[in-house]
Amino acid sequence: MCLAIPGRIIEISDQPDEIFRVARVSFSGIIKKVNLSLVPEARVDDYVLVHVGVAIGIVDTVEAHKVFSYLREMDELHELDDGNSEPQNK
Repeated sequence: MCLAIPGRIIEISDQPDEIFRVARVSFSGIIKKVNLSLVPEARVDDYVLVHVGVAIGIVDTVEAHKVFSYLREMDELHELDDGNSEPQNK
């Protein structure tokens, strides 16, 4: 089963075309580039639900924190770091 994981948008690229808009998203400190084409209304500091590198929806902050709490309890957060994450400071 594949999961969608919530992450907080920390930066959105300045692409003029909404289809190719990309964000840097933090998953509890692990930073990944994410495609925002399915959520054109997403803004910096929003939490988005991400599946295979694509944001598929915006989620409530409280809900996002609940999911991360569950993932921590199950010791599953390490699976987010596949070696392709960006440095936190950019």
